[in-house]
Amino acid sequence: MASSSDRRTAIVVKGYPRLSETFIAQEILGLQNAGQSQIIVSLRRPTDRKIHALHREITAPVLYLPEYLHEDPRRILRGWSWARRQPGYDEAWDTFLKDLVRDPTRNRVRRFGQALVMANEMPRDVTDIYAHFLHTPSSVARYAALILGLPWSFSAHAKDIWTTPERELRGKLRAAEWGVTCTAINRDYLAGLADDPAKVELVYHGLDFDRFPDPVNRPPRDGSDPDDPVRLLSIGRAVEKKGYHDLLTALSRLPAGLHWRFTHIGGGDLLPKLKAATTRLNLSDRVSWRGAQAQDAVVDAYREADLFVLAAKVADSGDRDGLPNVLMEAQATGLPCLATRISAIPELIEDGATGRLVEPAAPDALAKALAALIADPVARARLGLAGAERVRSSFAFRNGLERLVVKFGLRS
Repeated sequence: MASSSDRRTAIVVKGYPRLSETFIAQEILGLQNAGQSQIIVSLRRPTDRKIHALHREITAPVLYLPEYLHEDPRRILRGWSWARRQPGYDEAWDTFLKDLVRDPTRNRVRRFGQALVMANEMPRDVTDIYAHFLHTPSSVARYAALILGLPWSFSAHAKDIWTTPERELRGKLRAAEWGVTCTAINRDYLAGLADDPAKVELVYHGLDFDRFPDPVNRPPRDGSDPDDPVRLLSIGRAVEKKGYHDLLTALSRLPAGLHWRFTHIGGGDLLPKLKAATTRLNLSDRVSWRGAQAQDAVVDAYREADLFVLAAKVADSGDRDGLPNVLMEAQATGLPCLATRISAIPELIEDGATGRLVEPAAPDALAKALAALIADPVARARLGLAGAERVRSSFAFRNGLERLVVKFGLRS
C-alpha cells in the first residue's frame, strides 16, 4: 500500500457544494485536515445560491463532469477515445452493458459517459476513488475505477440504499474494496447483501461540536400568551420523505387556545404545494418559509426555537431518511426534538428520555404530542438537556472521522 503522502483520493459526489449535505462537506474537511490529498468530482454543478462557511475551508479542486452528455459531446468523445485504449476498458464496458440490460435508461448511459470523462480528465496521481451515495455516484465511480484499474469505496446514506434494486447493490458491494454507512439499520441491510459482510462498517456522521453553541436556556413559553408564542422549527428539503404535509395537517389540528409559530428552513420541489396547503389549512399567519439558508443562519434558528419537529416517513418510492443530521444539530444546542419512529431515528432519540417519538404518517398522534410539548416548557427543558448530553457523548464527529482516517491509510 502506498504511504499516505503518496495517495490522492478522488471523492465523487452528486453535486458540490450543496447546503443540504453539510455532513459531506464536514467529512471532506476533516479528512483534508487529517492529511488526505483530494480532488472532488461532481456529477453536476451547484444550484444553491449560498454555501456554508466550512465549504470555504475546503481547498480540494473540483472536477465538474457534464451533467448531460449532449451538453459537451467533445469531452465525451475525448474520454471515450482515451478510455478504450486502457487495459480496464473492456471490463468496464461489459459491466456497463450488463447494467444497461437491467436498466435501459438514458440515465444509465449518462453515467457511463460521465465515467469516461472522469477517467480521462482526472489527475494521474489519483490512487483511489471514494463515492458518496451508492446510486449514481457509485455507478460513475465503479466504471471509472475499472477503466483506471483503481480501487474504489463508498459511503452509503439513505435514498441510495432503499431505492436501489438489490441486484445492483450486490454488484457494487462485490466490486467495492470497502464501504461505510451512517446507521445500524443501513449497515445490517447492506451487510446481508454483501459477499463479505465485514466490507460494510457503521460510521455515524456525527457533529463537529466546535461549530455549534453549547445548550442554551430558553424562555418558559407555554403557548398561553398570544404575544409570546412557542416557536416551532423544522429544517429539511421539501420532499415527500420529510413528511411536511403530515406536519402541516397536525398543526391544523392543534387546540385553538394554543399559541405557536412554525418556521421551516430548506429548499425542495414541494415548497409551492406546501405553501398552498398552508393557505388551505388557514395557517398562513402562523407559518414562515425561509428557504435554504447557510449554516450560521441555521444555528441562529436552533438557538431561537423552543421545539424542533421532523415528521419523516417512507415515501411511495421507498425513499426514507437515515439519521437526519438536523436532529443531531438541534439536540446539540439543547433544543428538544419531536420526530417519528422510522429508520435510524430511534438510534438517536429514546422516546420520553432524550426526545419524543411518534409513528410516521400519523398526523393525529403528531398533533397530540405537539400540543403536550407546546404547553409544557418543563418537559421541553428536560428533554432538551438529556438530548444534548446524549448526542454530545455518543455522536461526536471525531469518532467517525478517526475510523475513516484509518480506512484511507492516513494513519494506522
